[in-house]
Formats: sequence, C-alpha cells, structure tokens
Amino acid sequence: MIAATIQLCTYNRAALLERVLEACFDQTVPDDSYEVVLVDDGSSDETPAVIERARLHAPCAFTVVSQENRGLAGARNAGIARATGERIVFIDDDVLVLPNFVGEHLRSHAASPEAIVRGGAIEVESLDDLPPPVWSIKNYSGNYFWTTNVSAPLATIRAIGGFDESFSEYGWEDIDVGLRLRARGVKAVFNPRALVYHFKPPLRASSIEGLVAQARAKARTAVALARLHPHWRAYLATGINPPQRRFAAWRRRLGLADRIRGRLANLGERELTPREARLARSLANEAYFEEMERALR
Repeated sequence: MIAATIQLCTYNRAALLERVLEACFDQTVPDDSYEVVLVDDGSSDETPAVIERARLHAPCAFTVVSQENRGLAGARNAGIARATGERIVFIDDDVLVLPNFVGEHLRSHAASPEAIVRGGAIEVESLDDLPPPVWSIKNYSGNYFWTTNVSAPLATIRAIGGFDESFSEYGWEDIDVGLRLRARGVKAVFNPRALVYHFKPPLRASSIEGLVAQARAKARTAVALARLHPHWRAYLATGINPPQRRFAAWRRRLGLADRIRGRLANLGERELTPREARLARSLANEAYFEEMERALR
C-alpha cells in the first residue's frame, strides 16, 4: 500500500499551481511510497496546461480529477475517493511544502498511527523570497483540523463520510470535519517540522470588495456550522456567542463600517499600506458579523 496521499484542490490558480506541484514532487521519501491527488474544481484559466506539464515530470503517482465546480467540500470528497494512501495529507493550492514534508507526516504517523497530525505553516507574501524554514510560536494556529497542512488515516476520513457538501460557500468545511473527528475521540498531535509556506499576497485596493464578500459567505457557513454542532467550540470559533455578538452590535451602532469605507475610498488599484490592510480586514470583520446576524434571523 502507498503510505501517503497528498491531496489538494485547485480553482483558477494556474500561476501558483506549477510551483505547488513541483514542491509536492520533490520529497525525500521514495517516489513509490506516496502519491499526489489533485482535483481541478472547474478552473477556467491555464490550469489544464499546467497539469499537463506537471504530468511529464511527476516522479510519483499523480492522479488528476477534473470536474465542474462543486465547491471545496465536493472537490475534497472527489480527491478522497481517488486516494489510495494509508494516510491522506491535505494541503491547499497556495501552499509550498518542504522536501521533508511527507516524511515528517509519516514519522508522526508511525508514533501515533490513529491520530490527526497537524503541521506548521509559515505565511509569506512571496514564494520567491522565503524566510528560513523554521517554525515559531508566531506562526501558531489553534485549528484542530486545518486543511492547509493536516493528515489523518484515510480510513478514518472515509469512516466519517468525508466533507459535508452542504458547505457550498467559503469557509468552515474543515472545521466541521475536525469537530466530527473530536466527537469520535480522535487525538491530534503537532509536528512543527512538517512545514509549509502559506502564500498570502499583499492586499490591493481592488481586492477589498472580494474580501468583504468572502467574509459574508463565511458568516453564512458559520451559522450552518453552529447549527450542525451546537457546542461551545463552534460558538467560540464562529463568534456566535453573546460577548462577541454584543461587541459587534455596539460597533454597528457607532457606524464603524461606514467610517472605514470612507477611509478606504478612492484608492485606485494600488497595494494597500499596512494600516490600510488592517482597515480592510476590519471592514470584512464588520461585514462578517452583520451577515451572521442576518443569517441567524
């Protein structure tokens, strides 16, 4: 049996995908010990051409599923269905893995065969100017099951039915999987040496409205998550709890969103300054809580 499957999904990220796949193919473990399963979820850019070039130099088994756009949960399930590794390692299409990546997940798996293995992620603004591959506490994420860098026994993921495809919009589909795994008593271990670089480009003025729209979609799926999991972990993660909702309502009464929009008006297409980027994220946060209240009603 193949020891590990790297599973990733992509949608219109041809510019990144080539680098991401090259890193997946450049592993220190034997080529016949792992595979890469990629799901192209209805891309309309140059993704098919990138995939065909990748096929020419893939040293390990490389399976591609091309389908109409189903959303991330549906795409993940398509990848799970084609996986053959004993362990499935989830990454995203904006993640650059290190050469020891598969080996470190398998090392943790050998020590804790039934556990989830969470790897480290270092956020970077460029894939051409990477910092030293050393994880530190500033890179910490408290997510129990975060598909940027996480692995689990394939049989365990299949036993819970994979990802819930009712999460058709952005966000929370991996948290839902994590909550279901927790309910089954599956333990998690953290391996800071199973590292990835997570690409987070600088925000531009033209991306503000997209950021806000994404926050509204995430709010709607947050409500769906809380209804599926009426548990304090879901309420705390999503902000659906009295303290956060009251604080957000107070900010709305102050008209904070309108004031932020005024400060971000007429910026053209340029890259945002750090202060403007913080304001843009604050605006998205305001939209999140406003949409959350609408969805709860």
